[in-house]
Amino acid sequence: MAERAQYEELIRQFSAFGAVKRELGRILPSDCPSGSAAVLTLLGRHGDMRMSRLAELLSVDMSVTSRHVAHLAERGWIDRSPDPADKRSRILHLTPAGLAQLEALSERTAQLLAERLADWSDEEVAQLTRLMERLRASFDDCRAVPPRLPPPVRELELEQTTRTPAST
Repeated sequence: MAERAQYEELIRQFSAFGAVKRELGRILPSDCPSGSAAVLTLLGRHGDMRMSRLAELLSVDMSVTSRHVAHLAERGWIDRSPDPADKRSRILHLTPAGLAQLEALSERTAQLLAERLADWSDEEVAQLTRLMERLRASFDDCRAVPPRLPPPVRELELEQTTRTPAST
């Protein structure tokens, strides 16, 4: 297991990674914000699905998912059709225009990454990809079971200083 200092440095790097995400967000077209791009990407990767599944994959509330879906449907990038198994539910799928938008987003993102990582070797890019996949997989079940975290150090110190000999 890594030492605490390594985890603290990792936390600093996660915080700094916001700059990477912001730059990736800046290349998106004005009519396709990051949430919409995420929906297009998931539909492109996983195929047709219910909104409940999409909300699960996005790790957001159904109300947030509904707003993204409405935005994309208004632009003609996705269709919502009745679920044959449950008429109350809708199945989401990409339209040809949505596929074209997804391809354009993918091209923009790949171009930016190619520019920014031009001095990286193929192996370094592959290694980063593997490590990011592994990191994401380590958090895949985090919604199902809340993590058991120790109390903050300050609380432990306070608890130890307020104990009386009778309470130990």
